[in-house]
Amino acid sequence: MLLKPNEILQMVNDCLDRMPYDRRPQSLYEPIRYVLSIGGKRIRPVLMLLAYNLYKDRPQDILMPACALETYHNYTLLHDDLMDNADVRRGQPTVHKRWDANKAILSGDSMLVLAYQRMAQVPPEKLPAVLSLFTQTALEIGEGQEYDMTFEKRNDVTEDEYIEMIRLKTSVLLACALKIGAILADAPAEDADRLYRFGEQIGLAFQLQDDLLDVYGDPAVFGKAIGGDITSNKKTYMLINALLRADDRQRRELERWIGAATFDRAEKVAAVTRLYDEIGIRQLCEAKINHYFEAGKQLLAQVNVSEERKQSLQAFTADMMKREY
Repeated sequence: MLLKPNEILQMVNDCLDRMPYDRRPQSLYEPIRYVLSIGGKRIRPVLMLLAYNLYKDRPQDILMPACALETYHNYTLLHDDLMDNADVRRGQPTVHKRWDANKAILSGDSMLVLAYQRMAQVPPEKLPAVLSLFTQTALEIGEGQEYDMTFEKRNDVTEDEYIEMIRLKTSVLLACALKIGAILADAPAEDADRLYRFGEQIGLAFQLQDDLLDVYGDPAVFGKAIGGDITSNKKTYMLINALLRADDRQRRELERWIGAATFDRAEKVAAVTRLYDEIGIRQLCEAKINHYFEAGKQLLAQVNVSEERKQSLQAFTADMMKREY
């Protein structure tokens, strides 16, 4: 039976809501329950289940490892928010703001352990391949986060370096979700690899779109304040290319805002956005997003299952990218 993305999403949310946290102290697990209850698109578990459903019916049979990925993803967000000193996630206070930094660290560490515990609940014969891929992915995500933090102190980050950073920090987890779903469904190795590369390309497009929305999005829809990347001088695709393509006047103004120790937040966001508009950065970023999205579509087209079975995955991908497939 082929399930639609909204049906799979409901299954994921129901599974997460039913997760028991009966260990003590409850104060350790309360932030975990909170983080997993405040919403989210559940992109990673849905992708895993959709990949499985390409080959087999009853994707609900792998709900636990799918929820493991969502647990892991939210662990990374919990710690990222602490490192970024972010106040809000999905329109709600972050864990270190609602509780404190120590709670965010310890509860986050416990989420990582829970993610492994949940991921291990796959058929024994699949466990080595699944845990090897999951562990490799977790290491790569940490590497991506380290690159992201070190880039903040550099003014010479190249576009290639940035793309590799977001591949590690964002793309590989989408790729991992799809490939684990394929592995658990006994998909041919070639298809599992194509689905992994499809996830990488879609992940790059998705992160670049996130960068774009941080400047041009609607805060009510985006779930957090617009301009966070600008105020923290994040070396995004947009800032890197703005510095590369700016004329002398524009570069001086950009560098002045980047170097300003104190500033009015709204003024800085407005000024840098105006410079992006002048230089044509929005159009450049949109073209790059489309490049990766189209590359992903081509890889999915090569996956050796019927077009009918691909429809739900295509629809979900188009929806997450807000594009026509």
